[in-house]
Amino acid sequence: MAETVDPVVVTYVSDLADRAQVASRRLALLTRAEKDAALLALADAVEAATPEVLAGNAEDLDRGRSQGMPEGLQDRLRLDEERVAAVAQALREVAGLPDPVGEIVRGYALPNGLQIRQVRVPMGVIGMIYEARPNVTVDAAGLALKSGNAIVLRGGSAAASSNHAFVEAMRGSLAAQGLPVDSIVLLEKGGHDAARALMTARGRVDLVIPRGGASLIQTVVRESTVPVIETGVGVCHVYVDKAADLDKAVAIAHNSKTHRPSVCNAAESLLVHRDIASDFLPAMLQDLGEAGVRLHVAPDITVYAPPGTAAYDIATDADFGTEWLALEMSVAIVDDLDDALERIRRYGSGHTEAIVTEDRAAARRFAAEVDAAAVMINASTRFTDGGEFGFGAEIGISTQKLHARGPMALPELTTTKWIVEGDGHIR
Repeated sequence: MAETVDPVVVTYVSDLADRAQVASRRLALLTRAEKDAALLALADAVEAATPEVLAGNAEDLDRGRSQGMPEGLQDRLRLDEERVAAVAQALREVAGLPDPVGEIVRGYALPNGLQIRQVRVPMGVIGMIYEARPNVTVDAAGLALKSGNAIVLRGGSAAASSNHAFVEAMRGSLAAQGLPVDSIVLLEKGGHDAARALMTARGRVDLVIPRGGASLIQTVVRESTVPVIETGVGVCHVYVDKAADLDKAVAIAHNSKTHRPSVCNAAESLLVHRDIASDFLPAMLQDLGEAGVRLHVAPDITVYAPPGTAAYDIATDADFGTEWLALEMSVAIVDDLDDALERIRRYGSGHTEAIVTEDRAAARRFAAEVDAAAVMINASTRFTDGGEFGFGAEIGISTQKLHARGPMALPELTTTKWIVEGDGHIR
């Protein structure tokens, strides 16, 4: 049963959502040129605010460390000049992307002469509930603006100062351009009640997107009365088939786990075909050990662990379904492709699954049978990303099957309306 929300917080959130609704009606009328100019100005404002953003981020990191925040979460939270510049560059890249608003999805003429077309239009007001990823604040705001939507942001308290600095810079830029500042709204009061008020602001908010850990996402899915696009956790696997090129397999597994272990498209579990285990695992385990990865292994893995290999313990059943978000990984030997597929069905989260194989039939079967938003064939799981897919900045990776699945960018932030044009037609 949902908790009772403080009426004062409900009023606070409702007022801001109403302001966002007013702003959204103005945004829906902007041309692509106007939106792109606004995004470029926002990017400049974010870069100009780098000192304020880094000062706020330092406050957040100091607070996090004092409260025992894990290193993996600190990495998600941490900003430096290079990361702030990348956040600003993402806005510029969004400005260069095609505008989905106004796109005709389909259109045709009926025999009676009526002209019918289905056109992309903005959602209206998007609510974003997320955790310690301050770059999401800017990415979400930029994608919302480009798609003609206002956005109400509820970031985690761990990134409160960073988010405040980013939003102040962007709202200042909007004001300077004569655009409604409430196109970007940050909920800074009310704690968890503010998040609950946002996800129950039906009629004021048109869509809620949660982005974070499993607990946050499931809370929003269960309690929201506003439609939700579910972004899921990433229990991603790399399966090394018996027909794999072992050098490719080592490189792909290494990159999938270690490139940035705190994000949702990092691999959390390694599955190895029994026929190549003796040739592959000693080198792979040594590679992971040198990268500082701690392993949670099935008992039959230990015979392949030479001196100098990764530190390990014997895995529990729960370990194989854990999203580590750190330099940790579960490892198991599987009998064949069927066994690998069964383990992925049992433990995977529907995010990204990878196969390494030179057997095209095995690759085709894996791609057909795996139930995931993205399937990688001889490629790292780290490629499941809006930027890597050519979408520009993404607002999240959806693991559901309705409306949007996989990296969500501009088209996923629109809906459609039907426009029917006649010439005095009556029925």
